[in-house]
Amino acid sequence: MSALFQPYTLKDVTLRNRIAVPPMCQYTAVDGLINEWHQVHLAAIARGGAGLVIVEATAVAPEGRITPGCTGIWNDELAQAFVPVVQAIKAAGSVPGIQIAHAGRKASANRPWEGDDHIAADDARGWDTIAPSSIAFGANLPKQPKAMTLDDIARVRDDFVAAARRARDAGFEWLELHFAHGYLAQTFFSEHSNHREDAYGGSFENRSRFLLETLAAVRDVWPENLPLTARFGVLEFDGRDEQTLVESIELTRQFKAAGLDMLSVSIGFTIPETNIPWAPAFMGPIAERVRREAGIPVSSAWGFGTPAIAEQVVKDGQLDLVMVGRAHLANPHWAYFAAKELGVERASWTLPAPYAHWLERY
Repeated sequence: MSALFQPYTLKDVTLRNRIAVPPMCQYTAVDGLINEWHQVHLAAIARGGAGLVIVEATAVAPEGRITPGCTGIWNDELAQAFVPVVQAIKAAGSVPGIQIAHAGRKASANRPWEGDDHIAADDARGWDTIAPSSIAFGANLPKQPKAMTLDDIARVRDDFVAAARRARDAGFEWLELHFAHGYLAQTFFSEHSNHREDAYGGSFENRSRFLLETLAAVRDVWPENLPLTARFGVLEFDGRDEQTLVESIELTRQFKAAGLDMLSVSIGFTIPETNIPWAPAFMGPIAERVRREAGIPVSSAWGFGTPAIAEQVVKDGQLDLVMVGRAHLANPHWAYFAAKELGVERASWTLPAPYAHWLERY
């Protein structure tokens, strides 16, 4: 029996299989507002058989968008627009999730196909960026951010709380906090980007403070019976990975104590100068270590889009859920074809019943 196609229950939510579609930015929103493209895109993937579909990184504040085309949930109008998307994902048999985020110093960028760099200073589409310290990312993102005041930190924490409340009210059943990829939360944790000398910088305890405070505040408003998860970069591939990973595992233990239900194990991407060993499932052993040493369920992305690999990492206990992103863009019915390749009996029943009926009948 396939491990990948076993149901998975976390809190009161049961996924029909261990396949999850991670957040993938579409960069097509206008002033944070989603549109018909998002509904078509997400409904198609959900219809394909994945157990969980997580909506792209959605900004908790206007300045938290990566690009002008990123989605937002900083007011009730934006939140209400997600309701049809939530309903479409559920109608297709998947669990609807959303990732809420603040891009920090990587914000105010052009869309990938328009340069993937910071918007020019004289371009009215851009805005000022914020970060724990006034240190630019570099490379294609040279804009120097404003160092956050204590009031800024409190405001952004409260923005995450308000976003979580709106996501709850829109009907999402799975919440992911974006604590990875060089965005705001990750830059608080990383010594590369956090040179503060107050309670939010310096020591491990201080660099962890913003993440833990934000998690605890969100936990207070997010329903206890629904999964609260986070995507977190546990290492940078910068030559000091063991030290970073040990700290990350300790922080993950504290996340769990504060009410986190699952960690999506990812990469920091806090600096451009790294040596990432890209290969199929290369994050699997790292995720398994986090799972074992922190005692928390884990998922991960990056190179799990081959059915045999996805099956093996679940079977071996490296991952509880497999995040399959780009393969779903190429084939929204990836789960169905994975089931066929893995020899799952009546593979067509990974799809919604109206499709399965026709595929089984003829």
